Amino acid sequence: MSAKLEKLSQNLRTVLGERIGKLELHLGQLILDVAAADYLAVAKTLRDHPDLRFEQVMDLCGVDYGSYGEVGSTLKEHSDTPRFAAVSQLLSITHNWRVRLRVFAPDDNFPVVDTVTEIWNSADWFEREAFDLFGIMFSGHHDLRRILTDYGFVGHPFRKDFPISGYVEMRYDPEQKRVIYQPVSIAPREITPRIIREDNYGGAGRG
Repeated sequence: MSAKLEKLSQNLRTVLGERIGKLELHLGQLILDVAAADYLAVAKTLRDHPDLRFEQVMDLCGVDYGSYGEVGSTLKEHSDTPRFAAVSQLLSITHNWRVRLRVFAPDDNFPVVDTVTEIWNSADWFEREAFDLFGIMFSGHHDLRRILTDYGFVGHPFRKDFPISGYVEMRYDPEQKRVIYQPVSIAPREITPRIIREDNYGGAGRG
């Protein structure tokens, strides 16, 4: 760990104390896990405390850890870990350092965490995207609407249990003179690519 990351790690532990759920170094970046109940307070402290001063959220995304443990990652060590998380990439211009802030939604069936738009207003559309694609609700968000899919879309496309073909399709109906929704008309099928090679492909006779 570099001297800068060591200093940041020490500052985080000193300032946040018991509100740190987990703090680890992964791929050269510190990952800070906090409980959903502490998320908003920790976010404000990360922005305002002079020893941290994370003025900007550069990105915020949803993550579905539904089958993450199957690939042997150390980030999900136990099967009882909540499924959905909101992950923010924070930047301190003052100190020129970064941290990844992660909060898990306690309820897998209805994932909810607080919005941080009152702390970093640039999180607005990022949270809308996480809601749209993963179904994560952000409590207190002033305008939590879909942002990439249609407003009448059913489901959340980036969930690992979402079917590849979706649930419904839309088309323009010339008789009703409007766009309508209907069940998907394409039958599910597995497409296996065919490999066709010329005779004696790679043989000695080629030149």
